[in-house]
Amino acid sequence: MSDELIVEREGAVAVFTINRPQARNALDDPTARALGAALKAFDEDDDLLAGVLTGTGGAFCAGADLKALAPGYVAWAGDADGPCARELSKPLIAAVEGHAVAGGLGVALRCDIRIASETAVFGVFCRRFGVPMSDGTTVRLPRIVGQGRALHMLLTGEAVDARKALDWGLVTSVVPAGEARAAAVGTAQRLAKFPQIAMRSDVRSALEQWNFDSLWDAFANEKRLAEEAKRAEAVSGAARFAGGEGRHGQRD
Repeated sequence: MSDELIVEREGAVAVFTINRPQARNALDDPTARALGAALKAFDEDDDLLAGVLTGTGGAFCAGADLKALAPGYVAWAGDADGPCARELSKPLIAAVEGHAVAGGLGVALRCDIRIASETAVFGVFCRRFGVPMSDGTTVRLPRIVGQGRALHMLLTGEAVDARKALDWGLVTSVVPAGEARAAAVGTAQRLAKFPQIAMRSDVRSALEQWNFDSLWDAFANEKRLAEEAKRAEAVSGAARFAGGEGRHGQRD
């Protein structure tokens, strides 16, 4: 889409690469909006089934580019055009090398899965500059790592390395330096092979269950979301499994 946001296709997988190495892939407003638009286009493209979000030059994203920051800058989660605003109907995986800090932490949190290399560093580094989080971090972080750990990160601004991030559940796996993208693409390609309706309805239920005060209302929503998969996929899938198929994520 631009020199500062590279969008590539690897089969049914889209790879989005923030390409601002001069700023450790910190996002200025045009690049933030471009990422938001690219994710929207990805979600609407029936040929793409999973995505990977990463950065160049050994960094994921260092947040907002404070040197380019202007009054009225995009609230990445609160603005409809922001890169962290919309929930996608398809899985998005963060491949984190180096810093995912300040708003870059928010960009990583907007993904469904985070795979980190040993070089990864997470943190609310903008704490020291008085810049508030406007990228969904204050909402998503407690839901992922728990309130106590989230408040520690939000209050102290301390760095969280890859191993601690794994221990806290902030990331789901840690790979050697330089291998995060390949690991994320491999995972995305596996997800693209699954029957899509059931997978997406399960994820949607997991995300929407936070909206219900009653456990039974959440169960009812899960039941409602599962209906299409039951009609379109479950019966034929069960028959294939009974016949010895359906292993290793293969659809055929």
